[in-house]
Amino acid sequence: MSGKTRSWWGWGNVEDAVTGPERAVLTRRTAELLPDADLTVHEAPPVESFGVAPSRVTAPPALARLASYDPRDRLAHSHGQAFRDVVRALLGNLPHVPDAVLRPTSEAEVVHTLEWCDGAGIAVVPFGGGTSVVGGVEVRTGAEYAGVVSLDLGSLDRVLEVDATSRAALVQAGVLGPRLEEQLRPHGYTLRFFPQSFEFSTLGGWLATRAGGHFATRLTHIDDLTESLRVVTPAGVVESRRLPGSGAGPSPDRLFLGSEGTLGVITQAWVRLQDRPRWRAGASVAFQDYEAGVRAVRALAQSGLDPANCRLLDPMEALINAGSPTAVLVLGFESADHPVTAPLERALELCRDHGGSLPETPRSTDSAAARTAAADTWRSAFLRMPYQRDALAAQGMIVETFETACTWDRFAGLRAAVDTAARDALRQVGATGVLTCRFTHVYPDGPAPYFGIYAAGAWGRTVEQWDEIKQAVSEALVAQGATITHHHAVGRDHRPWYDRQRPDLFAAALRAGKAVLDPSAILNPGVVIDPLR
Repeated sequence: MSGKTRSWWGWGNVEDAVTGPERAVLTRRTAELLPDADLTVHEAPPVESFGVAPSRVTAPPALARLASYDPRDRLAHSHGQAFRDVVRALLGNLPHVPDAVLRPTSEAEVVHTLEWCDGAGIAVVPFGGGTSVVGGVEVRTGAEYAGVVSLDLGSLDRVLEVDATSRAALVQAGVLGPRLEEQLRPHGYTLRFFPQSFEFSTLGGWLATRAGGHFATRLTHIDDLTESLRVVTPAGVVESRRLPGSGAGPSPDRLFLGSEGTLGVITQAWVRLQDRPRWRAGASVAFQDYEAGVRAVRALAQSGLDPANCRLLDPMEALINAGSPTAVLVLGFESADHPVTAPLERALELCRDHGGSLPETPRSTDSAAARTAAADTWRSAFLRMPYQRDALAAQGMIVETFETACTWDRFAGLRAAVDTAARDALRQVGATGVLTCRFTHVYPDGPAPYFGIYAAGAWGRTVEQWDEIKQAVSEALVAQGATITHHHAVGRDHRPWYDRQRPDLFAAALRAGKAVLDPSAILNPGVVIDPLR
């Protein structure tokens, strides 16, 4: 769509990678923060050096035109976009490569692919944009399967119908975020769902992982925007009824939302649309006292004002990504129906009540320009973060994030526990670094803290170093009663802690459901549950 080339090993487009002056500035800033870091640049190895094994499977004649056995294509579909995925690719260590990539162009071809794989004992990994950061698209299987197929749904990328009366649309699951918005724009609508991965992730991926979007309050998760689903399983097709709401028993949509391709392949969905915003207002609020900023955000979350953006950056996060020496709250409102100056003014009054100050004049406009300089700096950094992560990963840095959610009464204890766990783990792995925190979403009963680790690692060992840090901070999250993930899904990497978070009887019920929908257990083995096979 853009004419650019997707990177097979790292984030986004090859043409948008961090190079030249941007890399020089990033390296200098990193050296200032962590003067002991060895920031030697390591390049990605050539595809040929991986020695990708010949495919163990061959698609039947009816599906042959959909299949790719190209080593580069298979490597690109062998991993997600987590820090450990990127570094392993840089080190030439991608052991779990699918045998083929199949790209169906219709739901019927999805059905036929599952029939073939079910009969042949081939594992199937549904693949949208490949932006998983939790091992969601990397099948770590053994001899129990005859092979592995990556089912790339990218050709199912159309808006099939727009219901203007109900303000909803029927959309194929393989559509990327920009392509979806491009098709909705002529109708005057938007899905208004913009995760950081927006450019490279798909509607089906959002649904399968219960993704969270950019907006901080109200309609934060894709669940909120889902009217009905159509799912292809090895046992047949499941389609839920279009309804604005229902009390008729457990929801079939809720069974498949967040199931991560283990129960079926989402092929299309009716989604709730929004009118495109016209009015915007924004401000950046500084807090000398971070805890006061937390109290201000809690007041905002419980006020009913529903800001579109309510992103509190702790002092270290603000310094690294917004250039501010204090905690910063990036605050914004928007509406398609009415001006939003009044709610912004009330929100700022609440912030002042908690010691907040305005280093810049708030902006209010009927265009997208209602952002302050600090907010613009943050937004630019936000969009470049994954590319900069890759650049720093290639220079021996440990740069990774983890997110959670907890009730307000537990946040102070959670943050302290995570801070202690991170510091202890960094010391144990011999890395010098910092921990940052920002709120991505806030609810009346709690925030969704998003933590970042920036550390000087040892090239060749940074994956192992990160794994130890991840283990430590994940234990802290669960011990403090928080969730192991707020919007990044479970995948394979979060399984140990997800297994402890969910009730055992629910896990048994989920396995029973999989036994009905996927009796041969071919769908995304090892994600969310271990099937009885």
